Amino acid sequence: MYKIMMIEDDEKIRRIVADSLKKWQYDVVEVSRFDQVLTEFEQKDPHLVLLDINLPVFDGYYWCQQIRSISKVPIIFLSSRDQNMDIIMAINMGGDDFIQKPFDLDILLAKINALLRRKYAYQEDENIRFYHRGMRLNVTNSTIEYKGQTTELSRNEFILLQLMMRNLGKIVSREDLMQALWNEDQFVDDNTLTVNVNRLRKKIAALGLEAFIVTRKGMGYLIE
Repeated sequence: MYKIMMIEDDEKIRRIVADSLKKWQYDVVEVSRFDQVLTEFEQKDPHLVLLDINLPVFDGYYWCQQIRSISKVPIIFLSSRDQNMDIIMAINMGGDDFIQKPFDLDILLAKINALLRRKYAYQEDENIRFYHRGMRLNVTNSTIEYKGQTTELSRNEFILLQLMMRNLGKIVSREDLMQALWNEDQFVDDNTLTVNVNRLRKKIAALGLEAFIVTRKGMGYLIE
């Protein structure tokens, strides 16, 4: 579970965003001591930071620099400021993205998902071999191989299969799979996920592997 730290002094915004993130199974940490932001960051060690600019004691630019001095964690600025210079300063200080208030929660979630995916999900562990029941997933060219046959996968099919093969024998929830597919430009709903899983199953079955992906009704999918 990814941990997201919110550095936001507006309690209403903080509550709305936190509740939305928790629905997507994120672990949300809310900073309470605005004079000890870096200390709380070091203690909680989040995967991503949502950072306001206008804060008590020191502003978001200051805390962004402080965090950047010890970490490369993704940082998204959330601010009501609307001048180009504010955006430029936020990025130059080390921010990865800038979202102006008021914002759409779906847009925020999409950007969070995309940043987390780029930062963590695609960092390949060389010790992990994507090989099961004689089928190999090639991460370099998004293909699958089985008994001398090779099939290309779409971007979505590759993401789904990679996530499930990383979790062999474990159920991967539909929510986690939809989250993995989401990016800045495409909203992924339940039907989109079903369509992509069915296409992936057909490609694997066409190679001669039946029942490779198992459905656990009301829970998700797994590769046994």
